[in-house]
Amino acid sequence: MYLSKQDIENTPRIKRLNLINSVTGVKPANLIGSVSKSGQTNVAIFSSVVHLGSHPALLGFFLRPQHEVRRDTYENILQTSCYTINQVHPNFMANAHYTSAKFEHDESEFEKCQLKAHYIDNFEAPFVEQSRLKIGLRLKDIVPISINNCSLIIGSIEHLMIDDECVNEQGEIDLELLKTVGIGGLNRYYNLEKVAQFPYARPNELPHFS
Repeated sequence: MYLSKQDIENTPRIKRLNLINSVTGVKPANLIGSVSKSGQTNVAIFSSVVHLGSHPALLGFFLRPQHEVRRDTYENILQTSCYTINQVHPNFMANAHYTSAKFEHDESEFEKCQLKAHYIDNFEAPFVEQSRLKIGLRLKDIVPISINNCSLIIGSIEHLMIDDECVNEQGEIDLELLKTVGIGGLNRYYNLEKVAQFPYARPNELPHFS
């Protein structure tokens, strides 16, 4: 199959959405938890979380244009400057998926999708208790992307909670043991399996490729 730029633009909308959302491969499935100044909680599934740096520890995620539909996650982060990122486990991936439904502003996805909110002292935003890797972040920057009116939301990690058995003494997280779920496209979920581990790559230590 070959598609030119014009072919892609002429593809029916839903087919184009499915196709272009799938071409990047499997992306991490995360629930982003937030709360408004009035105390209304929100949790929503995202597959756009990216690593931006480890010193300081920064993560980013992408938000689609705010003017198209109501963006409670965005509004809550603007109001409180804090939010959480919670990795999705197979035990609650259906619950996580349905947080993408268009609930009313005064309805909490935690309640509607039977996810339990977890709080720690001196941090307003709710974590997802069922998650085995929870991250609390403080908003640091919002970078507008003019070409499509999306935004990159950048936060610094203030809290990190992970099951002890899933991280080794070198700080490496075993995503297979953690049973992290990935998303392909818009609604296909995948298990992750570790298939190899290689040493730091040096040009004078190339292996014999098979």
